[in-house]
Amino acid sequence: MSAVSAVSPARKAAFDILLAVDRGKAHSDDLLHSKAIDVLSPADRHLATTLVLGVLRWQIRLDEQLKLLIKRPEAKLDPEVSIALRMGAFQLQFLDRVPAHAAIDQSVQLTRQSGHRFASGLVNAVLRKLAVPGPVVSFPEESASEVALAQAHPAWLVERWTRLYGLEASRAICRHGQAQPSRTVRLPHSAVEAAAFEAELIEPEMMGAGIQLEPGAILTAARMVVSGDVTATAAYREGRVRMQDEGSQLIAELAACATEDPGRKIESIQIETILDACAAPGGKTLILAERSPAARILACESSPQRLAELSKRLATRAGRVECRLADATALNEESAFDLVLADVPCSGTGTLGRNPEIRHRLRLEDLPRHADRQCAILSAALRSVRPGGRVVYSTCSLEPEENEQVVSAVLAEIQSARQISLVSRIETLARTGILTAVGADRLRDCLTPEGALRLLPGILPTDGFYVALIEKNA
Repeated sequence: MSAVSAVSPARKAAFDILLAVDRGKAHSDDLLHSKAIDVLSPADRHLATTLVLGVLRWQIRLDEQLKLLIKRPEAKLDPEVSIALRMGAFQLQFLDRVPAHAAIDQSVQLTRQSGHRFASGLVNAVLRKLAVPGPVVSFPEESASEVALAQAHPAWLVERWTRLYGLEASRAICRHGQAQPSRTVRLPHSAVEAAAFEAELIEPEMMGAGIQLEPGAILTAARMVVSGDVTATAAYREGRVRMQDEGSQLIAELAACATEDPGRKIESIQIETILDACAAPGGKTLILAERSPAARILACESSPQRLAELSKRLATRAGRVECRLADATALNEESAFDLVLADVPCSGTGTLGRNPEIRHRLRLEDLPRHADRQCAILSAALRSVRPGGRVVYSTCSLEPEENEQVVSAVLAEIQSARQISLVSRIETLARTGILTAVGADRLRDCLTPEGALRLLPGILPTDGFYVALIEKNA
């Protein structure tokens, strides 16, 4: 058998994805749901996914360890060689069921197959050194720099989180970023339908064999998937249940919540028109449609490909949800909507568990660029909402430059708007049974001094989010 044909399909697929990510050509999540992965056997799909996400999560620490074993650590390795080394090192250190000889030999074969035959000796020598049994290496986490290395996060990012939120919270954020993200099912909002679909998911005769669900931590409509493959069920394929992080669901619940806020100067108006300014992939739009069944919704997306996917997902709501190709900063509707959800593009630092490559791409100087666009979107959202209407501004970022600083900057320019505390909406969602009792208590602790919500991953079992509520005055 030739060296090329000896490489396992799972490792070859993982290698190709990691190389594409390294070259900035695509995101790991998209590539892991591509046809190249779909054609693999279930076991190979699982191994390929484990290798891709594991290498991306632990790359910083793996690289530091590998440097100690290379004779010329200052020498720059070709990307293909670095990826082969990382894959081998990850398997040796984190995958107990993979024999050391298989991890080493496959990495050597990948190096040769990628056109770096002369570097295969280096890969072989380095990984064999790493495979030699020795004393267990401990990674202390008593300072920001130690946490960064131990949990394989950029030092500059961990240091700023420590300044902002404290060492304990920073450590929890990083550990959350290294763990397998929670899988959460969104059940229908009708209690009867929810009970029926939950029974269907766990019923073996209905293709739900092996699925175990637990109640959500925050929302009564959420279920945590403990085991089993929900995506293999008819309920999932038909769109009757969907996967969506609880924090993401919460943003839409807060936006759709109908409540009065103490001291409100403008009389309440019924929600008849809604703008979802950055709608893809559409999970929040669906919740807005469920909670406001009489409202007409405009769902905007600036990417043609994402718009096509959004339109397909919202097809069952086509009668009252319009999907439009539009840049959220260039909307020309003036005072046209009762509610606007501006879930803006951001750095994504609250989602490092799901999108581990962000930590390798993001730079401090990127944050102002994100903030400029976020300010433009929020300003457009406030122009689009009617006097007395509300704008919900949200990100999946942990960075103040993209969150409270954006809100402050826009409100300083737009005098006809004011920020409102989310406390009343939390109480309403708790009173109406949308929030769990424990979830409501935990959210009260997450309110900022301005009344916005900041969800820190690891502190809550969700991705990280920031949510602010803004009212447009007359």
